Amino acid sequence: MSTIDTYDEFLGHVNRLTNVGNVEELLSWDQQVMMPSGGQPARSKQQSTLSSLEHELLTDDALAAYLDDVEDDDLDPEQEAVVREIRRKQQRAVRVSNDLVEEISETTSDALAVWEDAKADSDFDAFAPTLERLVDLKREYARQIDPDRDPYEVLFEEYEPYLGIDTTERILERLRDELVPLIEDVEASDVDLAQPFDATYDEAAQAELNRAVLDSLGYDWDRGRLDTSSHPFTLGTQFDCRITTRFDESDPLDALSSTIHEFGHATYNLGLPQEDYGTPLGQDRDLAVHESQSRLWENHVGRSRAFWDLIWPHIQEHLGLDGDARAGFEAANQIYPDNRIRVEADELTYHMHIILRFEIERDLIRGDLEVEDVPRVWNDKMESYLGVRPENDAEGCLQDIHWSHGYFGYFPTYSLGSVLAAQLYAHAESGIDGLEGQIREGDFDPLHDWLTEQVYQHGQRYTTPELIREATGEAYTAEYFVDYVETKFGDLYEL
Repeated sequence: MSTIDTYDEFLGHVNRLTNVGNVEELLSWDQQVMMPSGGQPARSKQQSTLSSLEHELLTDDALAAYLDDVEDDDLDPEQEAVVREIRRKQQRAVRVSNDLVEEISETTSDALAVWEDAKADSDFDAFAPTLERLVDLKREYARQIDPDRDPYEVLFEEYEPYLGIDTTERILERLRDELVPLIEDVEASDVDLAQPFDATYDEAAQAELNRAVLDSLGYDWDRGRLDTSSHPFTLGTQFDCRITTRFDESDPLDALSSTIHEFGHATYNLGLPQEDYGTPLGQDRDLAVHESQSRLWENHVGRSRAFWDLIWPHIQEHLGLDGDARAGFEAANQIYPDNRIRVEADELTYHMHIILRFEIERDLIRGDLEVEDVPRVWNDKMESYLGVRPENDAEGCLQDIHWSHGYFGYFPTYSLGSVLAAQLYAHAESGIDGLEGQIREGDFDPLHDWLTEQVYQHGQRYTTPELIREATGEAYTAEYFVDYVETKFGDLYEL
């Protein structure tokens, strides 16, 4: 058999593997958006079957043989990248039993409804047995992959395999050291930023506003949807990428920022090369890069003065506000250290929310924290980092959906992505003449084209550090993020 035939057969196997995973994602989207509550028992079985099938394809002896065959061939750089990415996943998966994969899938599917009910009732005790089971399952998952390594590090690599836990801890420590005194300076400032959103705003009007903003940003409705869910999220491919948001009648900025955040995820997925669908070259480069796109669009674009000049007429039309765009810009950038909810947090205190989650889930997985102690430790850390205590479990340790999915190791990528967003945006500003003016005019094509050229088109051709260097010409660094927040909030609060 020729090299070309072997590699094509290998790609056929990879395509089947990818498509099973994509169908599994669609079922998850349906479960969170459209599925009637009575469908849960069947959905758990369906998702368990698909997870098992995906695992079987990944651990199939045929795939291992294909990998061995093609690795010895004269491959071009893109083919080498495909082999590298599939080999990494295959080596991890082959160590995990199929029974464990099925049990994790079924448990997480059932856990979603348990978490939703527990959150609605603000009752951590109702979720605790499920969380304890998930922690045990994920510890075992990590142990099967590598019994000699830190289990949290093994799980973290599910979401960001190339930056490393040492880099993550270094970045989070830098943010804690830099942001805590900056937040304290903001709290001590005498500046009062405008807050024009002081009424209640109909959900239907907010939905129309969010669709208008997505129109302005250039969301492709032929390949996407906007729906509501209990927790905003994005799922999909370059052909079909769907986003969700949620509405609070007293806080229209919550939905607006969430929608723009999810747009960032979606525009990355939709910008991946279509001709490489079904292979790593047509897939995103893991979560630190993915979060960099959501945070870039949410913060560097969506919270900029130029963007508020653009969308203020939509705000006036759909929400009936008076005043000017400066008031909206200030409201979107206010710092609220007493906020207890991560997804409603401002740019500075947001990272304190991430750090406390990172520390708690790391200690849970390592066995240094018992599940029953999570609410107390959560509340203590929030008081230590932000000076406030949650009033109940719903606004404390039950507020996030991630642990019900078994996503231990996911949270750090939010801060890693924010840091990368600042680095990428700084280089985009240098590479695009008049970017601020283009945003003010609603012309997002130059920014989108720059991001496509530097990030989206590469899929997983490069590792994360390689991709950052290709896009920016330098290594991953927190310097741009620190400079950005110090300059922005220093100006706003006259520090």
